[in-house]
Amino acid sequence: QVQLVESGGGLVQAGGSLRLSCVASTTSWIINTMGWYRQAAGKQRELVATITSGGSTNYAPSVRGRFTISRDNAKNTVYLQMNSLKSEDTAVYYCNADLLNPSAYVRQNYWGQGTQVTVSS
Repeated sequence: QVQLVESGGGLVQAGGSLRLSCVASTTSWIINTMGWYRQAAGKQRELVATITSGGSTNYAPSVRGRFTISRDNAKNTVYLQMNSLKSEDTAVYYCNADLLNPSAYVRQNYWGQGTQVTVSS
């Protein structure tokens, strides 16, 4: 079926950088829009950034200018380059993918397990 595997989370100092990766493993599904969401302790999950299969991007105002989302379609991988990190960026970051089964003409949204990002001040 489908599996999203995230990596790159960890502990960083404020002002530092971190790069998250998410690999979508599938043999029959086509990957459309991919994105990153985050959820801080005691808060709702929020959009960080999305990117379409054609490369169009969308960012939350709080990260625009600091974060960059990109993808490698050949590797079914989406990246999130995070620069100038702030303590308020501390959260669990989740990979998301919008998928299409071309044989069944079915769409499905899938989530990764999440990776912890902690920014110390």
